Amino acid sequence: MPLLFIGVPLAAVLALNLAYKWINEKLALYTAAAVSLFQIGVSAVCIDLSLRGGTIYSLRFIEKLSIDTVSAVVLFTIGLTVFVSLIVSNATLKSGTFNFINMLLMITIGMNGLAMVTDLFSLYVFIEATSAASFVLIGINRGRDELEGAFKYYLMSAIATVLMMTSVALFFYYAGDTSFIGVSSFIAGLNGNYPYGLLTAFILYTAGLLIKSGVVPFHSWVLDTYSPAPAPVSVLLAGIVTKVSGVYAVIRITRNVFLNNAAVCNVLISLGLLSVIMGALAAIGQKDMKRMLAYSSISQIGYIMLGIGSGSALGLAGALFHFFNHSTFKSLLFVDTAAIEMQTGTRDMDKMGGLAQKMPVTGISSLLAFLSTAGIPPLSGFWSKLLIIVALWKVSAPVAVTALAAGILTLSYFLIMQKKVFFGKVPETLENVREAGGGILGAEILLSVINVAAGILFPLALIYMNSIGKI
Repeated sequence: MPLLFIGVPLAAVLALNLAYKWINEKLALYTAAAVSLFQIGVSAVCIDLSLRGGTIYSLRFIEKLSIDTVSAVVLFTIGLTVFVSLIVSNATLKSGTFNFINMLLMITIGMNGLAMVTDLFSLYVFIEATSAASFVLIGINRGRDELEGAFKYYLMSAIATVLMMTSVALFFYYAGDTSFIGVSSFIAGLNGNYPYGLLTAFILYTAGLLIKSGVVPFHSWVLDTYSPAPAPVSVLLAGIVTKVSGVYAVIRITRNVFLNNAAVCNVLISLGLLSVIMGALAAIGQKDMKRMLAYSSISQIGYIMLGIGSGSALGLAGALFHFFNHSTFKSLLFVDTAAIEMQTGTRDMDKMGGLAQKMPVTGISSLLAFLSTAGIPPLSGFWSKLLIIVALWKVSAPVAVTALAAGILTLSYFLIMQKKVFFGKVPETLENVREAGGGILGAEILLSVINVAAGILFPLALIYMNSIGKI
């Protein structure tokens, strides 16, 4: 089973490139879409089996790859976000589609491997593979701003690489192993008496992953990559890449390697709370829609860090569900932004107004996404934030109250966006604007339905998981 998540997209890359002279871009697009839909279906089966106590799939392939409930949810989210990115690329990319699809399949391989590895060095390898493909995708149109953003992403990735490789060397020196089980067993045997070198390894590996996550104070690259990147790449980066290469890796090592170490959890809570507040405050003053959404991503990733930092099963469930929710509602907001930019020719909110009259589906989907982001019931974002706040309350009531109050800031910047973009009088320059058609419209509807359905159905899922002892 794990081999399918690497083998199928790899086979697609080989087939497309071997048949390059006889294949057109449309067929390449359909091939990549089929791969992503296949992944959605197989990962859904894995989620069902793992929740019902079925086999946790594992395979010795380079290093041990395994699929449990957490990795299955991540694999499902990867497939969904890649599929949405493909839809957006079909509507927005005018050239270079074949190269985009190649790199999209390569980044899928990297993220899938990252989701399944159970070894610190292999985790690093797949993070680097994902980063390399991201670097190419950000600058794929070779525009000045895009190349600048790609270069900044590369520099930050290089710093993270040095930190993580040094940490892996230290873990191997002390534990004689880099597997999750080997390192965690060694750490558990120390009973809290950690040598300074091992503490350094904790700090370096966590710092490297926090850079990849884009949390404050390691967030500057997020703004310079999300904004200039082509629309489908922005959807991909904000929707899944940052979260898999950073946030998911933090979930995995905090839980499976560091064994919810109190010092690590306290750092995650501190930086998570800082990201929640600073990201939201910075978003309020933005005029460019993509930059506002970039700051919003920083803030929402902060909530996931808070859930991880709580160190409880409930906090992990909230973090994982918010991981999925953020992928869907943030992807939806970037799809809406792509539709607006494509129809109006600008991302400057001060030049917009009244677009709800001209683009009703985009207006409604944007409203649903922003309500979910703000944690308004019964949408999906409400439930994940509720779980995180409850888990935090058991750790620190002041932190929980502060995180809850920060939701007001989220409402503030999204209300500003809604007012500037969708309400008021339509400027004369935008009188002829119409709803985006085709794939963009379909992506908006699909993600809106997922946000609503996940919110309505989640209480039933929560009851089921509680009954089988998963939370």
